[in-house]
Amino acid sequence: MELQPFVDSVRHELSVAAAAGGDDAAALADRLSAPLESAIRLALLEALSAAAEEITRDLAPRSVDVRLRGRDPEFTVTPGVDDMLDDAVYPAPETDADGGTWRVTLRLPENLRAGVDASAQDAGISVNAWLVRAVTTALSGNRRQRQRPGGDKHFSGWVR
Repeated sequence: MELQPFVDSVRHELSVAAAAGGDDAAALADRLSAPLESAIRLALLEALSAAAEEITRDLAPRSVDVRLRGRDPEFTVTPGVDDMLDDAVYPAPETDADGGTWRVTLRLPENLRAGVDASAQDAGISVNAWLVRAVTTALSGNRRQRQRPGGDKHFSGWVR
């Protein structure tokens, strides 16, 4: 994201406002606009950082970071651990060719319902498909022992 158009816009507005005060005010505004450029850039970066922090609070465990590339910021979105685990690590369960299924009644505590519903919705699948995936994952080994992208040393989270 280029900050220069925003800096130029503030400089332009300053010169327009100063022009109303006469030639001396316009000359003063022109002399002040160059030193103010770094202050304007810093204020914009602080606003972008504050916005990224607010977005991160809403996206947790995902996060949004502002990074500087040269003089301009860029945003990066860091996925949560569950988002980084792809179907290669947690494959979708296979079904029999004839479409056979096993019906079972599952009784879960009511306090788990909201979490299960939300997790299934976040994954974009039905509750049944989410439960099948959870059972498949549980049967295929401990989640912590499975290989994660990036190797064995993986850290996730945020710090204030």
